[in-house]
Amino acid sequence: MQLVVGRIGRAHGIHGELSVDVRTDDPERRFATGMSVHTDPPEAGPLTVLRARPHSGRLLVTFDGVNDRSAAEALRGTLLVVDSSTSPPTEDPDEFWDHELVGLRVETVSGEHIGEISEVLHLPVQDLLVVTQASGAELLVPFVASIVPGVDIASGKVVIDPPSGLLVDDEDAEA
Repeated sequence: MQLVVGRIGRAHGIHGELSVDVRTDDPERRFATGMSVHTDPPEAGPLTVLRARPHSGRLLVTFDGVNDRSAAEALRGTLLVVDSSTSPPTEDPDEFWDHELVGLRVETVSGEHIGEISEVLHLPVQDLLVVTQASGAELLVPFVASIVPGVDIASGKVVIDPPSGLLVDDEDAEA
């Protein structure tokens, strides 16, 4: 599975340096000199980091072969991706990589099957699990301990204790 670690922004200067919107909590490793990152779209890469530096709250990166502003601007909007197997396991038992959660089945504490996690949304206030139900409808579940008391990667399931109203369909709510 491919993980997005950054998104290329605008060019910085005339020598091919690019601003990167970092989407990893380990930019020092992902954007270290000599590291290679794949791209989405694939034909834009792979790209090899020549150097990276912080500047005014963002990361500026120079890639091998991107030598001028025109070449840099051509990469604008490109996603930088790595294989999920390159992510080390987390040491905190309550911390998970998105790719570990996607695909897990979701059931209530009483054992009722709800659906499968299709995506994890990271919002400023809290993370949300997007659960796709058998009907195809999506359910947004706040990823907080009081609602999600159990995550068992090994058994492939997440247990939720939904508050009243969380599992109500929109059609039922309007009736």
